[in-house]
Amino acid sequence: MAQFFRFETSVLLRGETLEAVSSNRQTILLVEDDPSGIAIANEACELCDPPIRLVVVEDSVEALAWLSHNIEAKNPMPGLILLDLKLPKLSGLAVLRRLRMDASTWDMPIIVFSEVCEQADVLLSYQIGANSFVSKPADINQFHELLRDLTSYWLLPRQRKLALSTQ
Repeated sequence: MAQFFRFETSVLLRGETLEAVSSNRQTILLVEDDPSGIAIANEACELCDPPIRLVVVEDSVEALAWLSHNIEAKNPMPGLILLDLKLPKLSGLAVLRRLRMDASTWDMPIIVFSEVCEQADVLLSYQIGANSFVSKPADINQFHELLRDLTSYWLLPRQRKLALSTQ
């Protein structure tokens, strides 16, 4: 069985077993090609409470392959995709477009992020179907704050149900 992801991170809370965390932890798919951005995300994820499983893929083709594999294998899908706008091979917008056209991923929360937030990129991201567009966090604290905000809004079951009912 091929594995398409580079690494994943989860943090156990005091008194929790790995099995308990695996059964209820949230998964975020990070599509990021910058090694320093990946390192910041990994360290920020370790600060999260409740724990987050971070799956990292380094380019758009790898992201689509990982998602396709999970769909075919009927594996759980990530609760959220954090998608870099500027990626090698296919742009983040091309990935977003493909995911919004696929019946298995059309309703998945996708957050586009970029170091440069040009108005045209932001508008096009929303037109294609991004749930949000955010500035790429510059350090661990900013990334931790972003993860906290995204998980509390998108990954809490009640919030997601409300968001999907308005789309």
